[in-house]
Amino acid sequence: MLVALFDIDGTLIDAGGAGRSSMAQAFTEIGGDSELGAFRYGGMTDRAIARQGLAKVGKASDANIDALLDRYLHHLEVELQHTERFKVHAAVLPLLDALDRAGHAAVGLGTGNVARGAELKLTRGALWHRFTFGGYGCDHEDRARLLHAGAERGRLRLGSMDAPVIVIGDTPKDVAAAHAIGATCIAVATGTYGMDELRETGASLVVETLEDGRVADALQLT
Repeated sequence: MLVALFDIDGTLIDAGGAGRSSMAQAFTEIGGDSELGAFRYGGMTDRAIARQGLAKVGKASDANIDALLDRYLHHLEVELQHTERFKVHAAVLPLLDALDRAGHAAVGLGTGNVARGAELKLTRGALWHRFTFGGYGCDHEDRARLLHAGAERGRLRLGSMDAPVIVIGDTPKDVAAAHAIGATCIAVATGTYGMDELRETGASLVVETLEDGRVADALQLT
């Protein structure tokens, strides 16, 4: 028995720029400048992105962060309807199907997206129904803390509070957060980080895509 926690952006899907475009619009409305979000988002939680951008203009209060994320979600719903570059990454569906058939894993999310953002993105990819629990950016701004929340929810589903946890992500922050909670991490180079960068993180397994047969081995599917 194990808990498998999947990151979303760069791991399960590519949102086709909808997330960054939506953040830029929200930064304009709340912070007065779309360029407040001009930094690398990979592995950051939504609240951390909002805080870092708004801090540039001295507006990083919790109230302003909440307001920015409300505007972000409003724009995200629209942007996801129109982007033509959205895609579900290779091997995601077969891998989820294999986990369902095997029946030994609680399969959830470990994502910096707030829950509503996760729902919008995965609904666009017809994946939302595949995940019945998770750790989200609205659980905690710190990635390790939200992963811990997701891990505990998965363990409760298994009825085993010492079940091992495997995190599947695409950034060094995914790996660091997994290590912080004592989890194994599979790092996949389908996001913005290359194989060499991911190898430097000390991930248990680094693969180019989830099609790599070693992913199935790590998830006890063979």
